[in-house]
Amino acid sequence: MIGRSEEYRRMYEAEERMWWYRLLHGKTIRTIRKHFPGQAGLRMLDAGCGTGGMLAALRRAGFSNLRGFDFSEDGVAYACSRGFDVVQHDLTRLGSFAPGEQFDVIICHDVFCYFDEARLHDILRAVAEKLQPGGIFISNNNAFGHFAGIHDRVVGGRRFVLADIQRPAAHTGLQLYKHTYWSLVLSPLIAAVRWWQRRQLRQGRINLADHPSDVALPPAPLNAALYGLVRLEEALLPRLPWGSSLFTAFKRA
Repeated sequence: MIGRSEEYRRMYEAEERMWWYRLLHGKTIRTIRKHFPGQAGLRMLDAGCGTGGMLAALRRAGFSNLRGFDFSEDGVAYACSRGFDVVQHDLTRLGSFAPGEQFDVIICHDVFCYFDEARLHDILRAVAEKLQPGGIFISNNNAFGHFAGIHDRVVGGRRFVLADIQRPAAHTGLQLYKHTYWSLVLSPLIAAVRWWQRRQLRQGRINLADHPSDVALPPAPLNAALYGLVRLEEALLPRLPWGSSLFTAFKRA
């Protein structure tokens, strides 16, 4: 997505209200609070923070010791406009960010899709070195290839199953302790829409150069309904075997 300024604008405008982002931000905050109950002064880093929506959610939740970086100049500009300490930096050079500093929480959402397994191993090893002992690393990523569609072609990248995260995490000092696929309740609809999109792409009926990603705020009633359905799913079924996204949490021993 680097270089697609319009996509960063769409993200900036949607991510504080759009159902999908709200669910992801909520999952992340609940995971942090469960691991660090009652602690508001945690040192947090959003590595690949985009336009700063996750940082904004953390701030609203009462956390204040927040840092971030992103590879995109557009993302950094939007995040800084929200008042965050965000700089441009390369995730593959995580070890050189804030030399000598460590964090209690590192977050990296929907960035792994741009890297192969060998590079992910190096990134995860650097994450472990940047975490305080007992700290946690939280990452969400697109799941299962049959959910791929126009969005994937527009923003680029790959999709994952759990083993694709576990393999590069081996021998890095990180221990997986929480994982779930999510949006199971919407998965049949998502899969059907994405299948139709792939069919249209094969037939040359869609011009990707002029087509936006799926990041858009639905009408308010639909947005509320989608949020409510998937939030209920999470409350009733905290671990799921299938869904269009994969949420993982690791801890450093």
